[in-house]
Amino acid sequence: MKKLMILGAGIYQVPLIKKAKEMGLFTVVTSIPGPYPGFQYADEALYLNTTDAEGILAAAEERQIDGILTTGTDVAMHSVGLVCETLGLPGISLSASEILTDKAEMKKAFKAGGVRTAEFKKVLSLAEAERAAEEIGYPVMVKVTDKSGSRGVTKVSGPEELEAAYSYAMSFTGRDYLVVEKFIEGHEIGIDAFVSGGKPVLLLPHDKLVYKGPHSTVPVGHVFPYAASEALKKDIETQVQRIIDASGLDNAALNIDAFVSGDELYVIEAGGRCGATCIPELISLYGGIDYYGLMIRAALGETTDFRLKNEIPCAASLLFTERSAKLVGFDGEKIEALEEDGYFISFDYREGDELPAMENGTDRIGQVYGPCSSEKDIEEMVKRARACIACEYAPAVL
Repeated sequence: MKKLMILGAGIYQVPLIKKAKEMGLFTVVTSIPGPYPGFQYADEALYLNTTDAEGILAAAEERQIDGILTTGTDVAMHSVGLVCETLGLPGISLSASEILTDKAEMKKAFKAGGVRTAEFKKVLSLAEAERAAEEIGYPVMVKVTDKSGSRGVTKVSGPEELEAAYSYAMSFTGRDYLVVEKFIEGHEIGIDAFVSGGKPVLLLPHDKLVYKGPHSTVPVGHVFPYAASEALKKDIETQVQRIIDASGLDNAALNIDAFVSGDELYVIEAGGRCGATCIPELISLYGGIDYYGLMIRAALGETTDFRLKNEIPCAASLLFTERSAKLVGFDGEKIEALEEDGYFISFDYREGDELPAMENGTDRIGQVYGPCSSEKDIEEMVKRARACIACEYAPAVL
């Protein structure tokens, strides 16, 4: 029986773990101790921090694993890269993982590789951030370099907002530096790809649903397909290949956040793993392929075929609350009716749990996805999904 090490036991890794089990693999699910749902599906629960690359490597060597993988998170990618490179396993290289998990190094590589991206500066203090913002010109984005899901990110419109944004970002990062970059006006989209032989063998742009949070816009959903002009499609292909060449990414999934302005793509950032917020599920539904299964087979060095079998318009949305609340319960009849109509809904909390207000991509109650061919379809799906959840809110503070 082949062994697959999966880094992370959270909500974004659960479908990956379940698929590996379905494929008859022995799963070594690795995370720090905690009430993470992925542990209950593991053949072996290994309590290690996924950022402890040397510890992960030693555990992988001891267990003689056949592959290593994660999805939906950047924090474990350095460990994945070290294990793949040291043990000769298929997957992201150490150097590519280092570039794609540090936004400062990433932007530097992108600039050198001709990727169209915003002007930026790496800063090690508030004073440097102030100088960088003045040189770049407001508005700017202040970002942590080592987190995903919009955590620690703030749009800053003027000097009076910078100190708070800097402090907010530093509260999230494990590093002593941040990135200040030019704010780009445009339509935000996502792109997911799989890279093999230095080329994208799967390339899917998709539209984004966003929520305007207190610090920045937060992606809360995705829509397939994205209707791009022929000129934009060509530019997307060009920019994606430049990202691949600049980072050295190969034998791995690629997730890209970008803005579209006219027929040009401006790359915000990229990760050497599949995106979150139901992206693997939407790719599978849209293309008639088993994307989790294909990523696992690629990580094991097995033959894969990423060609799409169909193109079914579909969408997904996170379920969240704008104010902190208590989860009262779920309406089983409405959930059943939603599922009977071909939609998929899941929840991350239980009755009686306290719910956080939406601030970043981790502040979610659950998710819903399914076939949708229009904006009206998406609105109806989300409306029905939210009606399945009963919350109790504290009185508003006037």
